Amino acid sequence: MTAVSVRYFAAAADAAGCTKETIEFPAPADLGQVKSALLDRYGPDMERVLEVAAFLVGSELTRDLTRPAGSQVDVLPPFAGG
Repeated sequence: MTAVSVRYFAAAADAAGCTKETIEFPAPADLGQVKSALLDRYGPDMERVLEVAAFLVGSELTRDLTRPAGSQVDVLPPFAGG
């Protein structure tokens, strides 16, 4: 099993009802698997967030769902302001 720590910010935290959780995968996960797990857990509210969100893995901001998730993923919806 591989544990991925997922941190949520702004609308993603609202959709999840928490700011951080750990999700177990049977093997090393990619971002597509993380996204699928989040959709299964949180449904339409999270789907709306993930349509526009990016993922931060290490120091890389990405929307590439084939990228390995590693041990921590941040879900970053667009932020308002300037």
